[in-house]
Amino acid sequence: MLTINDLMTHRVFTLKSHDTLRDARSLMNLVRIRHIPIVDGNDVFHGLLTHRDILAATVSRLAEVDEDIQNELDAGIPIREIMQTDVLTVPADLPLRQAAQLLLDHKYGCLPVLEKGKLIGIVTEADFLRLTISLLDNLDQTA
Repeated sequence: MLTINDLMTHRVFTLKSHDTLRDARSLMNLVRIRHIPIVDGNDVFHGLLTHRDILAATVSRLAEVDEDIQNELDAGIPIREIMQTDVLTVPADLPLRQAAQLLLDHKYGCLPVLEKGKLIGIVTEADFLRLTISLLDNLDQTA
């Protein structure tokens, strides 16, 4: 039986709660991710920041705010003010079927993976799509 540990990303990009919205926006753009777990110096999980959270905290483009001004505003907003703290987390030994059902039922984009309160990985919708593609490729090769 496949578990989260078989699919999750083990090396996760994280930020600290005192980092800023500008830091988060930069990281997401740089490494093309949509979820950033927030941890302390010991990798203890404190929350999650999503692309949607960043969009909600951003001044509307309709306000025609200059990019430099937006960056200044973002630099003054600590992540702790906008991150989600009520986040469903899972253990690495959770069966993949259950994890997929959680994502689907709750419309989550990711599940942080914890061991004794510490972040050890993350599994995302994209991970499941890659798995699906791999399984479909294997079916095509055996057909």
